[in-house]
Amino acid sequence: MPLFKTLTVSKTTKVIIWKIEETIEELQKNISLSDYSQKRIDAMKSELHQKGFLSIRHLLKEFNIQDTDLHYDEFGKPHLKDGRFISMTHSFNFTAVIVSEDKKVGVDIEKQRDKILKIAHKFTPIEEYKTIANVAALISKLTIVWGAKESLYKIYGKKKLLFLHHIYIEDFNFEDEKTTGTIRFEGTETTYEIEFLEFEDFTCVYAY
Repeated sequence: MPLFKTLTVSKTTKVIIWKIEETIEELQKNISLSDYSQKRIDAMKSELHQKGFLSIRHLLKEFNIQDTDLHYDEFGKPHLKDGRFISMTHSFNFTAVIVSEDKKVGVDIEKQRDKILKIAHKFTPIEEYKTIANVAALISKLTIVWGAKESLYKIYGKKKLLFLHHIYIEDFNFEDEKTTGTIRFEGTETTYEIEFLEFEDFTCVYAY
């Protein structure tokens, strides 16, 4: 059971990361899916997506959550029946779940890839990062910014929020492994704590 990392954010908030190394058959063991989840996985063409979906169900068990404890709203945002807050993410062979008893939360995992350089202008004012001469460092920083915005988007949980115009990430140093992010939308402004870590060419960012 490859639990990759457990991060204790506070007494009430935890992140658990899974590294997928199993077969589909191994991941299907010891979990039961709701009818809704079974339909979702049956519709998935990609084995990678199926593995991600199933490994997240194993992560839920680490929080004493059953698949049937989850429900999704009209925007596709997951909720827990007991009132705790949850967010989930999948990228290639890594998945993660964050659960909090008292805070709205969001989590995102991204593979660090060159293509982020081509789309950076769509989600952040790229001038802010023009001073970074090292390409690898620029990819790393932009991936953190994207993950942070994705995490805040998941917290907000509704459509119409634009990464470039409504979500702002405070500049940061890599060694701090944290920053803050603000959602400014429809006359309201809310700021969240953001933490990040990098491993095996992946970036995990979570917000609360």
